[in-house]
Amino acid sequence: MAEEELAEWLSDSNEVLNLQLVRAPEDEDALQSIEDQQTLNPFNPTFTYPIFGEHEKIFGYKGLDIKLSFASGSLRQCLEITHDGKINSTATPADEIEGTLYKFIPPDYTKSALDFKRTVSTDAEGFKPLGEKVGGYARQVTKGKGKGKGKGKGKTEEVTEPLDEESDDVVVYEMYKATWSTPGFREYHRRMQLFILLFIEGGSYVHEDEDAWEFIVLYERRKRPDSDIRTYHFVGYVSVYPFWCYPDQVRLRLSQFVILPPYQHQGHGSKLYSTLFQHMLTRPEVAELTVEDPAEAFEDLRDRNDLRYLVNQGVPEDPMFLTGVGEDKRGPRAQWELETRKKHKIAQRQFDRLLEMLLLRQLDKKDEKKVKSYRLQVKARLYRFNYEMLSQMTPEERKEALAKTYESVVEDYERILDMTFH
Repeated sequence: MAEEELAEWLSDSNEVLNLQLVRAPEDEDALQSIEDQQTLNPFNPTFTYPIFGEHEKIFGYKGLDIKLSFASGSLRQCLEITHDGKINSTATPADEIEGTLYKFIPPDYTKSALDFKRTVSTDAEGFKPLGEKVGGYARQVTKGKGKGKGKGKGKTEEVTEPLDEESDDVVVYEMYKATWSTPGFREYHRRMQLFILLFIEGGSYVHEDEDAWEFIVLYERRKRPDSDIRTYHFVGYVSVYPFWCYPDQVRLRLSQFVILPPYQHQGHGSKLYSTLFQHMLTRPEVAELTVEDPAEAFEDLRDRNDLRYLVNQGVPEDPMFLTGVGEDKRGPRAQWELETRKKHKIAQRQFDRLLEMLLLRQLDKKDEKKVKSYRLQVKARLYRFNYEMLSQMTPEERKEALAKTYESVVEDYERILDMTFH
């Protein structure tokens, strides 16, 4: 068979794998805003190479559709594979789709749409989050004009005053902390961990034999209209792992962080991160929170929330905040930075960057002396951080490299500050 003919049997696995969070019909009726309605829509993964290979292609089918549905709370799964044609060739056989997926999802999935519908209805009322509640927030549904489900209706907004969580127009979000010792959580994790492969580049499953893993899972809690029934719907989760930190504390490393596409760009990621951060601050055994190889989007989220936190804590108003900036003798300032960083349990490089951003925010760019002091402060930190590479350069090369890096860093700082405070 010619290459052109073989190409006709290739499918993009990111496009043909369709994911969907499924609610019971009564819970669909409770959805009021356009954002709510989006939670019912199918969505595609960002990555499928961990499952279908680096080229993210599936061979041997025309009109291929792989539908993997999840009960929105319990995450029990239904797999449906349909196609318009399958290649009949012993020389170039079609890829085995279900057998490939079987390696990555729990074996208790169903292939019966009818059985899955029953499961969704049963789980909707019976499923409750596992673990200890560690945070939550509520949002008001603002109704707009228009008729029909999801047409012309309003949106869900967070408000500052207390909300009546019993109201049909209020959506509540709750976060629960769990570990492997939480009854039933190990099995639940096996259902939700697939999202790590599909939405985090380089993501991989955690080892269940490592006992120290901690998780915080975010759910939407919805009250059914004209009833006392409350149902829970999965939004996303974060995982952290504690490492020993000299002499007698632990360093929490954030490993995985995912908010599913139907809930993205609505502030849920910031709420989940902030809850983790506040929970970490209450634990005396935790020295600091670090992040493992963050993606750019998550790094932005982390920066925005850490900046707001330090501003709310009054760090820029501290008399020492502007003292000793850019000076060679950093004794008093270095001591203040150390004490402030330890108090707020922020990792060294992240804390340095946050201070530099907050200093830039207050910097009078017309004052050449202050601009120079700021530049020296940032360059000194960049030199320490990149010492091994810079030490191998000539003085002129080193000067040029630091200048370019400084300009790039400041440009990025201005971008983050604009997103955070405007």
